[in-house]
Amino acid sequence: MKILSLFCQVDAFQEQLRQIRPKLYRVAFSWSHNAALSDDLVQETLIKALKSRNQLRDSERMSSWLFSILANCWRDHFRQTRAMEDIDELEDHCCIDDADPEKDHAQLQVVNRVQEAVARLPMGQRQVLTLVDLEEFSYVEVANILEIPVGTVMSRLCRARQALKLHLQEFAPEQPARLIRRVI
Repeated sequence: MKILSLFCQVDAFQEQLRQIRPKLYRVAFSWSHNAALSDDLVQETLIKALKSRNQLRDSERMSSWLFSILANCWRDHFRQTRAMEDIDELEDHCCIDDADPEKDHAQLQVVNRVQEAVARLPMGQRQVLTLVDLEEFSYVEVANILEIPVGTVMSRLCRARQALKLHLQEFAPEQPARLIRRVI
């Protein structure tokens, strides 16, 4: 009976890994802007997670545990290479029958501009921004994942958002002029 329950736990763990893999890849890609490197980082993360699955005490913290491993793999990669290629790749996921080429082109320009703006951010700001805004981790979880103080997470996030706002102002919807009324 113990053997059967052990196999069920392993299957459940592997299924959780399968489900979170796309999120890990998305974050790795946003950090590296290189599809092959992102795939390698995710693979390394999953291998380390499988090898050390006994270290995970609380299965509800699996997501932040895996992102911590991913952040460590990312740091290890930096230590090994010290130089990174910045490759902007974009996958086309839209295959709509009633596609409007002008609208698609405008949307592609916005996506490219956002990717460029995020790519210009310093690595620390980019990491915090992707973990908080894309993956919706709390500040405390991000601090634990990246092994930095919560105050640093907040300041990096603030600076990253300000920088993006500056770079992307032209895409902001125009605000109507405010009328000031005087009551006499």
